Amino acid sequence: MPTALITGGSGGIGAAFARELAQRQTDLVLVSRSAEKLHKLAQELQQKHEIKVEVIVQDLIAPEATTKVFETVTKKKISIDLLINNAGFGDYGSFSESDRTKQLQMIQLNCLALVDMTHLFLPQMLQRRSGSIINVSSIAGFQPLPYLSVYSATKAFVLHFSEALWAENHDKGVKFLAFCPGPTESNFFETAGFGKYASGTADRQKVDAAEDVVREALEALARDECTVVAGHWQNKITVNLSRLAPRKTLVQMVEPQFRPK
Repeated sequence: MPTALITGGSGGIGAAFARELAQRQTDLVLVSRSAEKLHKLAQELQQKHEIKVEVIVQDLIAPEATTKVFETVTKKKISIDLLINNAGFGDYGSFSESDRTKQLQMIQLNCLALVDMTHLFLPQMLQRRSGSIINVSSIAGFQPLPYLSVYSATKAFVLHFSEALWAENHDKGVKFLAFCPGPTESNFFETAGFGKYASGTADRQKVDAAEDVVREALEALARDECTVVAGHWQNKITVNLSRLAPRKTLVQMVEPQFRPK
């Protein structure tokens, strides 16, 4: 039975990946700092699908966090067939007025932890000539977003990093996928302080179900795609705007839409 490791596995897209993979009879290693949520989800999936679920309570921003996760998996002699680097968060508002520590932690989690997890687990996959890595980017990675400046920059990093590694490794038996959902049901908007979506307005109707975008991601991975833009058809248009308009014009158009009210 294959085993998937999912960071940020206690809720949102991470939990949706866990439930979908459990239905497909995949054993799981779930990583998150939310111990109660992790154990509750693990118990649910073990009872419902009769799979093995290992829980690792770990804040990936903490020093040596990724090394600790890797060492735990290694000590338990668990072979990871699918790594899903899902952990991440955003922050909404003017950069000049933002919390400095939060911005640096966002880069640490969204980029550095993702790179290190990939670097730790990829060699084993290459040695076996089998395995897959899904890195969760976003449609925000396709263009600069005022008031989500650091977040969109981290997702651009994830997008480019993942596509480059797909090219490096696709003929070596290891698949990579840059998974780029749009607004998705999760606690992202609340955590980011994104009032437009957190307030339950009509805009929230455009938010995709996590289960739907997760299935799109797994289907794209099976096809050995390097990138998938998941969710509503509007997302496909959004990611191509940077090809149609000069970059200066694009950010000028986007700024009023995201400007805090």
